[in-house]
Amino acid sequence: MGYDRHQGAAIRTAAATVAQQLTELTGTPPRVTVEPGAIHIETDVTDAALSHWVRLLAVLELGTEYGVSKTPDGQIAWLRIELRRQGPRP
Repeated sequence: MGYDRHQGAAIRTAAATVAQQLTELTGTPPRVTVEPGAIHIETDVTDAALSHWVRLLAVLELGTEYGVSKTPDGQIAWLRIELRRQGPRP
């Protein structure tokens, strides 16, 4: 059992769309990391993003998982889009 190639392409397209929306909201491009079975996207929470919090939250909810982490320099919003395995679930 593996990952469907079409699903992988769809996930990459979705990640590119999310990254574009985050860039528009924050004014800076997000950091995108391809992981085994998932794509992780994170961005600094800027004042511009805070003024559009509901829209930022709507973008984050596109992920399989999402959250906001506090760092010494501010906050980071992140989301993870997982690839679904083909076949029966364990």
